[in-house]
Amino acid sequence: MTQMEGKAALVTGAAAGIGRASALALARAGAALCASDIDGEGAQATARDIIDAGGRAISVPCDVTKADDVSAMVAAAVDAFGRLDAAVNNAGIAGSFEHRLHEADDAMFEQVLAVNLRGVWHCLKAELNVMLPQGQGAIVNIASVAGLIGAPKAAAYTASKHAVVGITKSAALDYAKRGIRINAVCPAYTDTAMAQRAIDGNPLMAQIMARAIPMGRLGQPAEIAAAVVWLCSDASSFVTGHSLVLDGGLAAT
Repeated sequence: MTQMEGKAALVTGAAAGIGRASALALARAGAALCASDIDGEGAQATARDIIDAGGRAISVPCDVTKADDVSAMVAAAVDAFGRLDAAVNNAGIAGSFEHRLHEADDAMFEQVLAVNLRGVWHCLKAELNVMLPQGQGAIVNIASVAGLIGAPKAAAYTASKHAVVGITKSAALDYAKRGIRINAVCPAYTDTAMAQRAIDGNPLMAQIMARAIPMGRLGQPAEIAAAVVWLCSDASSFVTGHSLVLDGGLAAT
């Protein structure tokens, strides 16, 4: 794989799950990689795995809810690699899937919006400030199938991911003539630590998730990462403002 040869990329939430898989896949495709996460040790582990496999990587701890952290992360990537060609805004949290809206905690709602939406906002601003002078770049925001359809007992998460889809479309229009493509991916249930936490809390949850998906199984992080690489690469050069659904057929039901 050489779709990203000679390019520099960053991934937030790169310590685990879709973020880690995307970082590894971009590096295998040839990109120099800035792996970032609020879990600094986890980001270091991802970067170390890339280096051990013969790639170039750095790690930067970052809380995406803090604009200064995000600016420092992007600056570190540019300092290390001289440019920023692709960015994957993946950092996110689930919040609670246990309560209907009138029962849900306001603090949980604020936290989910802070990470899932404000984090993407901060990242987009910092990334665009680097990419605009370059005259090119590709950004992928990790949304969710819950950004396109409703999900019971998940009003906060669903609202945040609908907002990510919306900000993706609007930003794509703003920069379509400036050489910068901005897209989103919308996975359904994926075999990550986030899904596993839900399963641990309810032994039947794995079956419920699998039954909801027409293909009868959860997605794998590597499957989502393959789509991320495509959207970051020149192979998708005429794609912007798109929300790519990766859901085993769930949204078609």
